[in-house]
Amino acid sequence: MLTLTFEDGTVRVGGLDESAVAAAALPGVTWDDRGLVARAPAHRYADLRAELDARDLAYEDRVRPATRLDLSHAYDLRDYQQHALDAWRENGDRGVLELPTGAGKTVVAVAAIAALGVPTLVVVPTVDLLDQWRRELATEFDVPVGQFGGGEQTQEAVTVSTYDSAYLRAEDVGGDFGLVVFDEVHHLGGEGYRDVARLLTAPARLGLTATFERPDGAHEAVAELVGPKVYDLTVEELAGEHLADYEVRRVEVNLTPEERDRYEEAQGTFVDYLKRSNLSFSSGADYRKLVMRSGSDPRAREALLAKQRARRIMMNADEKVETLGRLLDRHRDDRVIVFTAHTDLVYRLSERYLLPAITSETGAAERRELLERFRDGTYSRVVTANVLDEGVDVPDANVAVLLAGSGSEREFTQRLGRILRPKTDGRTAILYELVSAETAEERVADRRR
Repeated sequence: MLTLTFEDGTVRVGGLDESAVAAAALPGVTWDDRGLVARAPAHRYADLRAELDARDLAYEDRVRPATRLDLSHAYDLRDYQQHALDAWRENGDRGVLELPTGAGKTVVAVAAIAALGVPTLVVVPTVDLLDQWRRELATEFDVPVGQFGGGEQTQEAVTVSTYDSAYLRAEDVGGDFGLVVFDEVHHLGGEGYRDVARLLTAPARLGLTATFERPDGAHEAVAELVGPKVYDLTVEELAGEHLADYEVRRVEVNLTPEERDRYEEAQGTFVDYLKRSNLSFSSGADYRKLVMRSGSDPRAREALLAKQRARRIMMNADEKVETLGRLLDRHRDDRVIVFTAHTDLVYRLSERYLLPAITSETGAAERRELLERFRDGTYSRVVTANVLDEGVDVPDANVAVLLAGSGSEREFTQRLGRILRPKTDGRTAILYELVSAETAEERVADRRR
């Protein structure tokens, strides 16, 4: 009889010798010359079981967790949340759900965990999300919730882990869970993080994201490891009923004469180099070539630095700062989040307009305190650089001002999502994009939308 055992991030298949491995042609099973044993990657465990069952081959399964959890939750799922859960279950408890920020992806995940009632690992990108998920799961299920990350390594039947800690622990605990939930699953597209999914045997896999597709195409690898996208809804489909109605207002500002001169000089240096080198201004691949050349070619390095100077000038234009002041005055009775691309601008705005600032330099305790004061109304506005794009439970706001950002659709969607939670007074959420006229920022703004 065959035996299946989890061992060091693989499924060890006992009862097969080297010649039998080739003859059996079981999913993912190969011969390990070092261990003199047949093995399959952990993530092929479900496929391997299904094939053995289909062939009516006898085997002893020592991998699958025997524990059954009696879990229930108090959520009343909205129609689209139930449809999302149903679509995932109909696809064999595998797949990715793409729902806008604020649409309640966590609610669907909690319902999925309760429905399956098996040991579950939830994997998240940040320590902030680690804390949030642990509190949510402990509250809903009234069971101990383990934690890998944030200075703690405790395992329970329901455990939350950062991607980094899951990467380090998966070879040891990868056979202990029947369901794995990947929050912000697009992170799994990173080459290193893919091993988290590869080293887990969990047959049931749920991915959550507001923006599944990645510009580098790595979402295809995610689909292989977690399952395909099985359900999606857009902001437009939920706005007005389940999310707030919203407007996006583009405000063009002008560079000062001095800024214009510096911008044109820097941008000209960059463009001239591209022309001389037969590189495309709009090609991401060619831009990466420029970055690689900058390590050995002084002219390439000069062009790259010039591009960075031009970018900072257009993104941090003085008129943006002045326009922000007028917008803050216009929305003095609203909850406002200001997004920038650079930390130094955050501190400049914080000092100019007395805005609480949150950056990557802000400690976790201070960040929690600032957001709590924003939540209870002590603060009505906050300014940040990238930190609040994802992975933080941001209190309700109805106005966002985007002073600067990348051309990433994901970043734009996440920032818009920060103001889309339904408003009790029915107010429309507003996102202002401040764009420097007659600069490359116009193309950046078009691209992200």
